[in-house]
Amino acid sequence: IPDSGHKYYLQFTTEDYKTGEDAGSCLATVLYPKTKALPVVNIKCTHTKDLKKIHEEDNRLYRKFRRQTKPIMGNNIPDSYGNIEPALEPVWALAVAGSSYIMWEKSTENLGYFMAQVKSAKQWIRKDDFIEFDYTVLLHEVPTQEIISCHMRLTWLPGHPLKVKYFCTSENQGPDDGSGMESGSAAGILHERGANF
Repeated sequence: IPDSGHKYYLQFTTEDYKTGEDAGSCLATVLYPKTKALPVVNIKCTHTKDLKKIHEEDNRLYRKFRRQTKPIMGNNIPDSYGNIEPALEPVWALAVAGSSYIMWEKSTENLGYFMAQVKSAKQWIRKDDFIEFDYTVLLHEVPTQEIISCHMRLTWLPGHPLKVKYFCTSENQGPDDGSGMESGSAAGILHERGANF
């Protein structure tokens, strides 16, 4: 689009992260403005997975976290062989959901990101009903092949947006900060700028 940037039309399918089952299909338009502003995205998805089943899975995961009397801690998830301890799979799953918000905000028309590893994870035991974790995640930047380290604080309660605050550093730049919220599961994405931590 002249004077605006490039607009892309996408059709893609989604899958359940854990099982690999078909979760639905989506149609989207993405406009990358010529300025450094975030892309403008319009998306419509049809879900093949029952929303009731998604909510049940969220609640099952939530109950696992809430049963903890001691904070969950973990390092190097997955390990150097690609293995994840079964007890840390929920920690990994939550990190994937939270880091997707960071990748969304940092991606540009020419740069993309994939989460490579959770370097560290620490759960905070809260008095309210929310689950809270501090993570250090490593993002793989494509096509530069650079590894970006991001500190992420994540809070979550089923039925509420996943709240993510973060700051990132790389070898070539100073801290890059941001914060916001991402809805969990199939509820879509909400963005809200907030104070950094």
